[in-house]
Amino acid sequence: MSKLIVSLSPHVHGTDSVERNMYGVIIALMPALLVSFYFFGVGSVVVMATSVAACVFLEWAINKYMLDNPRNTVMDGSAVLTGLLLGFNLPSNLPIWMILIGAVFAIGFAKMPFGGLGNNLFNPALVGRAALLVAFPAQMTTWPKVGQLGSYLDAETGATPLALMKQAIKSGDASVLDQLPTSLDLFLGNHPDGAGAMGEICALALLLGLAYMLWKKIITWHIPVSIIVTVFVFSGLMHMTSPVYADPVSVILSGGLMLGAIFMATDYVTSPMTPKGQIIYGVCIGLLTVIIRNWGAYPEGMSFAILIMNAFTPLINNYVKPIRYGEA
Repeated sequence: MSKLIVSLSPHVHGTDSVERNMYGVIIALMPALLVSFYFFGVGSVVVMATSVAACVFLEWAINKYMLDNPRNTVMDGSAVLTGLLLGFNLPSNLPIWMILIGAVFAIGFAKMPFGGLGNNLFNPALVGRAALLVAFPAQMTTWPKVGQLGSYLDAETGATPLALMKQAIKSGDASVLDQLPTSLDLFLGNHPDGAGAMGEICALALLLGLAYMLWKKIITWHIPVSIIVTVFVFSGLMHMTSPVYADPVSVILSGGLMLGAIFMATDYVTSPMTPKGQIIYGVCIGLLTVIIRNWGAYPEGMSFAILIMNAFTPLINNYVKPIRYGEA
């Protein structure tokens, strides 16, 4: 006679895990990482290696010496992912000491004080980027040109597509937009002047990552699609009202919009849980991004839009929470 085994839930187990999802996102970032190495060379390698190493070390050290955590979470992949995403949001000529400060804010301020992975209120990599942008605005808005494979701190810089869009709006001169790369060049990463942050140069590489994550069911389509569609519609309406506003395709392919929509806004911890909530979240991020880009102090608004909506995630979850089983 077989024994009756009594155990605590869950009784049905799947293959999903924190490690699987974290390393799945890391794999999805590989095309963009290789593209950044190809376009920026040594600078990209230095910035990315420093960012990842600093984030991993800080999480290990805080777990071991401050939290006295017997199960150090440094191997679950989340620290590596935070380091990659932080590096993708930085220029390829940023000094090492500034990268270390960004890592301290990402891990030491935004993640570990709240209890580590699963408890942070805001996306750690974006907190690190926002802190650096506020503290060092000149260095964080100086973008190296592509193709300087052997250059690092002395790389020649240029104006990014977002800077040109902001200049056209401020000056009221639509002819400035003639300097923008074509939509195909933006899609493939062919930037003749300043290219922006390392992770936002090639939309094709980011879309390959999106396809992989959708295939592996790491994320769903709701957040990235709602952001991109909202930005397309809103920026398209602005473009129809005045030629000083760039066309919606160029807006979508410029700056960190694709990187943010695919890899930053879809963070499990800081985004809503339900499909309806995710769509509301994505639409609000899209609207805020266009508003900040057109009328804010900075050319880019994606990071701030995501961080603002991170704060509203608990309210969205409460508003769209499903009806409990058995309730009318």
